[in-house]
Amino acid sequence: MDFKLSEEDLELKQMARELAEKRLYPIAEEMDEKGETPEELIKECAELGYMGFTVPEEYGGLGMSATSFMGVLEEICAAAAGFGIMLSVHNSLCCEIIKLYGTEDQKKKYLPEMAAGEKIGAYCITEPDAGTDVASLSTHAVDKGDYYELNGTKTYVTNGAFAKVFIVFAKTDPDAGGRGISTFIVDADSEGLTVGKAERKCGMKCSDTRELSFSDVKVPKENLLGEPGGGFKMAVSILNSGRIGVSFQSIGIAQAAFNEALKYSKERVQFGKPIAAFQAIQFKLADMATKIDAGRLLAYRAAMLKDAGEPCHREASMAKMFCSEMANFVANEAVQIHGGYGYIKEYPVERYFRDARVTMLYEGTSEAQRMVVSRDLLRE
Repeated sequence: MDFKLSEEDLELKQMARELAEKRLYPIAEEMDEKGETPEELIKECAELGYMGFTVPEEYGGLGMSATSFMGVLEEICAAAAGFGIMLSVHNSLCCEIIKLYGTEDQKKKYLPEMAAGEKIGAYCITEPDAGTDVASLSTHAVDKGDYYELNGTKTYVTNGAFAKVFIVFAKTDPDAGGRGISTFIVDADSEGLTVGKAERKCGMKCSDTRELSFSDVKVPKENLLGEPGGGFKMAVSILNSGRIGVSFQSIGIAQAAFNEALKYSKERVQFGKPIAAFQAIQFKLADMATKIDAGRLLAYRAAMLKDAGEPCHREASMAKMFCSEMANFVANEAVQIHGGYGYIKEYPVERYFRDARVTMLYEGTSEAQRMVVSRDLLRE
């Protein structure tokens, strides 16, 4: 495949880099300390079209490709990965699922406001007792005639505190396993929906993460996404977008950590010369740079296959698995190159080290990605 980005893609990537350098880098540590994102940043991204990057123009979006968005996401995540995951979930999961599976009425009702940043999306699939095993989720929706009655609990919901649109997966046929799962669009002001306290996390602290509870929530029939029982296939399909997003988030973290390590290695003097002069450090830098390049190529392959409408389930899992593990390797080496200073909050690599860890967990653990890849290989 041709991995050369178009001039437009490169321009969008450069614009995102300028935004990151001007607005995100200066306050990244503050956002991490406070565990929150300033509302004006979301508004600025909305004005740039980032809240509806791949939403078709007829619904108020930019109508750009996934490949274009991923280049932008990498630059944003290099500055503040927690802010980047908000953008990724809103675009790659929430807007994407409505774009692909929503009725015309659903698209007209939700996508314009979501693309304008007036309504942020949240994706609700994980439960306290159902993570990788999606088919075992217990949240259920009972058909009451002209509405569904929704009950259950979702956990680790990104954007939970300020989202206005929740994409919720629930059992409509408890005896049918995965085939009994349906997908709903739930409005934040629905009676019976309760947003829990913010989770205290190791990293990604400016990303809002909550538990949601649904108690006899009435969901209108017109808010069912797709057909009843089609939720599992929908979730598997849309996870490709989420996994590609985490791949580029991982690349952004790794590139930022590498840049800091390279800079520090030239400045830090020991035994009368910069530590970059020592082969031990040089080999670390070589390994870090090589792995970042390899991850970027894997991730762009997956994104371009998605844009081409080609199957990319295996490729998305390969990219997500490799890039997330690569980000952890690079961030760890960046701390090691910094020595004791890498463990101090005044140095950005400490934050990159913490932020990188979760990339191997959400959107499917590394173990889950290996399951996907191996099963696909064995079916050949």
